[in-house]
Amino acid sequence: MGGQDVQGRHEPLVPRDLWEHVQPVLDRRLATRENFSSLVSCGHCGCALVGELKKGRYVYYHCTGYKGKCPERYVREEKLEAAFTGVLRQLALDEEVLAWITEALRAFHADERRFHDEAVAKLKADHLRIQNRLDVLYEDKLDGRIDAAFFDRKSKEFRAQQHTILKSIEDHQSANQSYMEEGIRILELASRAAELFEKQPAEEKRRLLNCVLKGASWQHGNLKADFRQPVDMLAKAALSNSASDSKENPTEASKGKKEIWLPEMDSNHCSRRQRPLSYR
Repeated sequence: MGGQDVQGRHEPLVPRDLWEHVQPVLDRRLATRENFSSLVSCGHCGCALVGELKKGRYVYYHCTGYKGKCPERYVREEKLEAAFTGVLRQLALDEEVLAWITEALRAFHADERRFHDEAVAKLKADHLRIQNRLDVLYEDKLDGRIDAAFFDRKSKEFRAQQHTILKSIEDHQSANQSYMEEGIRILELASRAAELFEKQPAEEKRRLLNCVLKGASWQHGNLKADFRQPVDMLAKAALSNSASDSKENPTEASKGKKEIWLPEMDSNHCSRRQRPLSYR
């Protein structure tokens, strides 16, 4: 009253000790309701799936229906969670295979670094060559061999070329930063993702999924995952090797040799192609 706090004297509806006791439960339920919301979209219409608490204990996910009535049915959170576990199990590779992928990535990154270093060296040589031309042009102006208008026009052209070269050098140097070790750590995490996912509380499950997935869609009881880079490479490698295992004949199997299919940049470093990496 009058800007002053007044101590209430009424009997609280909920005793303080009970209120404090139920807060962790309420927090867990809130986290559960938001566990997969905004991460999973409806495979029918693309709208988000949202969680809804039913009977005070069960969480069901359903399409928001923002684009109109949707045929996709409700799905229990436990079923959605089991589907995520199955998707993450696709990333699991044994230590030998993961070590081989890591070695291949480091070798590939070394090739990339050599490419960028060679390109930067050539660009710097081009920049120096143009600078020499500018110096000669300036001397010609001082000696009266060219007029000021010609000097201004040509020097402007040369400096524009130098600016373009410096931008290209900057792009190559940025690409040459050592991002590979971070990618390898992400792959190691992804390979253990299913194991970690099953052990984590709701809020940590969501955080883990955000690390390895860009998103997912649910349709007719099937979950389709969109993996982040470089985890998508691990998923493709696992899928390719699974397919090759199913087709492998006993003669090849007896050799104890497998191939891991990894994406590789082609000579122009813009598009990807596939190469097999053999290991025993």
